[in-house]
Amino acid sequence: MFSYMRGKKRIIAALSVLIMGSVAGCGASSAERSEEVQEATETVEEQVQPQASAQTQASFDVENIDAPVQVPNILIDQIGFNAESEKVAVFRGKKLPDSFQIIELETGKEVFRGEIVKATLDEEVGKYYGIGRFNDFKEPGAYYIYADYIGESYSFTIGEDVYRDVLDEACRKYYTNRCGIAISQVDSGDNGHSACHTTEAKLQENADTTLDVTGGWHMDEHADRDVLIGSRIVENLLLAYEMNPGAFTDETGIPESGNGIPDIIDEIRYEADWLLKMQDSKTGGVYGAAITSGNGNSDIFSAPVEVTPVSMDATIGFAATMARFSYVYQQFDQGYATTALKAADRAWESFSINQSVYESTAAFKAAAQLYRATGNDKYEHVLDSFFVKDDLLELFNSDENIFMGAVTYLSTNQDVDKKQCEKLIKALMKRSEEIASKSTESRYLVVDAAEGEDFSKLLDEARCLTVTNHIIYNHEYTTILENHAHYMMGMNPSCMNFVTSGTDRDHEDVDNYNGVMNDPQKDALLVFMLSVLEN
Repeated sequence: MFSYMRGKKRIIAALSVLIMGSVAGCGASSAERSEEVQEATETVEEQVQPQASAQTQASFDVENIDAPVQVPNILIDQIGFNAESEKVAVFRGKKLPDSFQIIELETGKEVFRGEIVKATLDEEVGKYYGIGRFNDFKEPGAYYIYADYIGESYSFTIGEDVYRDVLDEACRKYYTNRCGIAISQVDSGDNGHSACHTTEAKLQENADTTLDVTGGWHMDEHADRDVLIGSRIVENLLLAYEMNPGAFTDETGIPESGNGIPDIIDEIRYEADWLLKMQDSKTGGVYGAAITSGNGNSDIFSAPVEVTPVSMDATIGFAATMARFSYVYQQFDQGYATTALKAADRAWESFSINQSVYESTAAFKAAAQLYRATGNDKYEHVLDSFFVKDDLLELFNSDENIFMGAVTYLSTNQDVDKKQCEKLIKALMKRSEEIASKSTESRYLVVDAAEGEDFSKLLDEARCLTVTNHIIYNHEYTTILENHAHYMMGMNPSCMNFVTSGTDRDHEDVDNYNGVMNDPQKDALLVFMLSVLEN
């Protein structure tokens, strides 16, 4: 049986085992169990080279072989499991045994035996897929799973708060993306840099006009900063905090740590400072972005910055996000929260002068935020105009603005239309039940297991489940959310941890893939999902 050695970058050692005909971990000879050796791994052709014959294979210089990556057929969350949570692994192969064993990593001792159930055949690929649960095994430690015919899994842990470090790392990513200050390489590795973009920027429309737009978060490899994207990220982070405040600490290691305010709120404040700078003081409109304008050969951190024209999309997105920020932040700094709310109202007025607030779904979301923060009738009237639309529930399932606006309306302390609330809750529950049903039927126990590892739909649906679970607690939803985390951290077709680094197989093993945390928008949704698991 091919035996997976623990630790990263093990292709050379694995090839050595194969060349010597080793069957480490098995009692039978290679001849007796050749079928099992063939089925023990899946080949991931990242850098595939032609295969040599058995007669010449041993003559190769192993260190120079650029080999295909072989991954287990037992798929497991490489981060691990909380002791009291649901625990699951996915098994695949041309033949599945009835049971599996959990092996202690340090001693090689079997510590648990469980059944493989729900084995179904994928006729297209000729493989069976099954599920193994080990909820009753709660002993903290490091382990791997073994099963006849299909071999071993990568290693994982069982413990308390296993996602704590992952959540803190996901939150801290925004610190490493900060613009305008020096980021230490000691703390942030390759993300470290000197203070950047500290001089005034020029308006694209009028190069003679300069603005102070220092601060905010870099959004991409070009070190651009975007109001609409930043607003969406802040919105998701704020909602995550509102629903699961206990998940966020004041000790993630950013400069503001220890100030008595959760670090995620300090991080959001850093972006809010920049967003306020992007508002035109005369009109209340909001500039779209601050982009680096150097050529491709220049240092992006020292490149000049240009500010794009006022954008109505940015303006109404700013209005919604700053209204939500003011609502949450008033418990920390009432004066600053008031400043943010006034800026949100000015942006609303600027938008309403230029576009109809009764036709824009982004205005619906902003109206919901501003109504919750102020109780003003002018925002309520906009909400009411949408509630009578025949396609509102259809938009609830397809339009991000309607969904987020509806969630805000359901959480407001202002007077609300109870019938509309009931309608929205039913729509939320229906959507969540559909997600739960699809997840249960999936061989990977998630709603979207499509190849490509984009995760956008998976994270959106996880957010929907989180919101529903907050309003009407359902243990099944928590389990499904855990399975979504498991999928992203190793229980997927590639057997890849797409979230963190440092596990047996992670995103750093794949060229041109930066991991979920390195996409600021996806990272915010990851924080959202993990916050409910750590709350």
